Amino acid sequence: MFLKRAYLRHPEFRVGAIETFSNAPGLAAWGLMTGVAMAKAGMSTFEALLMTFTVYAGSSQLAAVPLLVAGAPAWVVLATAFCVNLRFVVFSLHLRPYLMHLPWLERITHGYLTTDMTYVLFTRRFAQPAQDDAGRLAQEAYLAGNCCVTWCSWMAASVVGVVMANFIPTAWGLGFAGILCLIGILCSLASTRLRVLSCAVASTAAVVAYALPFKLNIVVAIAMAVGVCLGAEKLRPAAPERAA
Repeated sequence: MFLKRAYLRHPEFRVGAIETFSNAPGLAAWGLMTGVAMAKAGMSTFEALLMTFTVYAGSSQLAAVPLLVAGAPAWVVLATAFCVNLRFVVFSLHLRPYLMHLPWLERITHGYLTTDMTYVLFTRRFAQPAQDDAGRLAQEAYLAGNCCVTWCSWMAASVVGVVMANFIPTAWGLGFAGILCLIGILCSLASTRLRVLSCAVASTAAVVAYALPFKLNIVVAIAMAVGVCLGAEKLRPAAPERAA
């Protein structure tokens, strides 16, 4: 359903796949270390693989695994995962105009497949939602190619990490490669003063609030960046109306 023939044949599918493929090594390294961390935390191979394929969110997996192993209450595990992944609520709100014309099952599939990398690459290429069927098809095909490469690279590496955990030491710190990929794309997106401001505010708030439990510093960083940028946007002088 997700990989329709119309998507596979569209040129934008290839574009999305190629642009994501350049970041695949970093994603694979991140997935590899996530798989290793789950296996070495005491989870069985079945449990680790089940979590990999159903959750598909490295940051929340790494945050929830120690709590599961420690026997924390279910509500604590769910609350932690919710806080860590709260940024996807913002992503969903932004992507809503792009995907609302699709059937609900396809929208749910997109919600499952959306990652930080797919969101950033997609919004960088398509700053505004398309207004016609041809434009929407191009955007959906690009997103399909993007998500396909991201999912495959992450899952393949994560499965290898789970199965080969005893041979891959976590001290290698390969997961940091995925963070480096995100930083590189983030720098390319900082093309306006408002975006630079949001980046500076979010990074500063995340560091200052780092001691908060359950990764709540991420939530604080998002809230601060959104609040400051909304205020800054209101203070900007209105652009003069264009002549008819």
